[in-house]
Amino acid sequence: MTKTDWRIGVAGLGTVGAGLLNFLSERPDFAPAGGRASVTGVSARSRSRPRPFDISNLPWFDDPVALAASPDNDLFVELIGGSDGPAKAAVEAALNLGKPVVTANKALIAEHGAELAALAEAKGAPLLFEAAVMGGTPAVKMVREALVGDEVKSVAGILNGTCNYILTEMEAGGRAFADVLAEAQRLGYAEADPTMDVGGFDAAHKISILAALAFGCAPHYAAAEIEGIDQVALLDIQLAKDLGYKIKLIASADRSPEGVLVRVHPSLVAQNHPLAQAGGALNALFIESARVGRIFVQGPGAGSGPTAAAVAADIADVMTGAQRPVFQKPATTLSPFTPVDPAKSMSRAYLRFLVKDEPGVIAAVSETLAEAGVSIESFLQKPVENAEGVPIVLTTHAVAESVLTTAIDRIAGLPAVLERPRLLRIARI
Repeated sequence: MTKTDWRIGVAGLGTVGAGLLNFLSERPDFAPAGGRASVTGVSARSRSRPRPFDISNLPWFDDPVALAASPDNDLFVELIGGSDGPAKAAVEAALNLGKPVVTANKALIAEHGAELAALAEAKGAPLLFEAAVMGGTPAVKMVREALVGDEVKSVAGILNGTCNYILTEMEAGGRAFADVLAEAQRLGYAEADPTMDVGGFDAAHKISILAALAFGCAPHYAAAEIEGIDQVALLDIQLAKDLGYKIKLIASADRSPEGVLVRVHPSLVAQNHPLAQAGGALNALFIESARVGRIFVQGPGAGSGPTAAAVAADIADVMTGAQRPVFQKPATTLSPFTPVDPAKSMSRAYLRFLVKDEPGVIAAVSETLAEAGVSIESFLQKPVENAEGVPIVLTTHAVAESVLTTAIDRIAGLPAVLERPRLLRIARI
């Protein structure tokens, strides 16, 4: 007999938790197959913290693990965050009891997804995490369900709204990174400690999950190559614009016969490319597959309403009885992908040199690049007011990263070069 009344325990009452409680109070019968969902227990770090909703009539649990194990709820929602600690312990407690779990925790899934999937499937309990990637934009369902009959070759896009907002505002207002970051923190787009976002780690968690879903492997966050936006200079944004590009933080996962390459890097994207048009806090994703071809999705990647909607969609799947492997294949058949050595990857590149304004500098740089095996595609020399030296910008044809690194090391040692050259990839999307 189909269950009609679902009792839900919610751990974590921040932005997403608030949105979910408001949604469930307004639409308890939202599931397509009927039935009702009601919150029968909550847990958070502080009971007395001011909140935009009343929790006085809800059973309170100081310990989220106790909430997860409580017989008074049928489904556990984890919105605490963090890859370990209370979040992981609570999810494991619920799954061990065969209780369905819905989470928005990308760090937990990216770092412990394989073991949690094995536990969930052994206990016959759904483990769903649509809200962990791109908030309310259904990237997880698209890759795991809609494309299960195809062979995904690559996924790439903008997966962190904070970084996208900062880069967009730097370009639009001509302001430095530190200035825009401070504004993003005042507006609530960035955390007091923004390291997870601006360091690229949040995007790396998300692309690791998408890679696992796309390629039928276990998440392998440790294999991701990660570079954030904290070293992106306003000068590079301005020079990239002169070359016809915008700088975006691009997260990508590519499959080849050699293995899988997962990367997060600030990259140049042509100004007429759809990813360049995704401004502000938007997320955007390209999926390339063998039969369907290219798919592009764009939408809000965070926020109370969109992310809570994704959590509610997973709850609806549980209520309607939908169940499939946590990743693309059963957990017992998952294995970590073989990482590709990034040094062997081929890409076009943007190189910026700050040099003394003296004869022979350009020739010395060009000769050093040629000797290393780097072919120049375009060249730009543009004096910048109040700059210590003269910036020279080159874009290259596709070249192995190891070759680029060797060339940069040699150029950094030239007497006329004032600082280590700046390397940015040009996106291949």
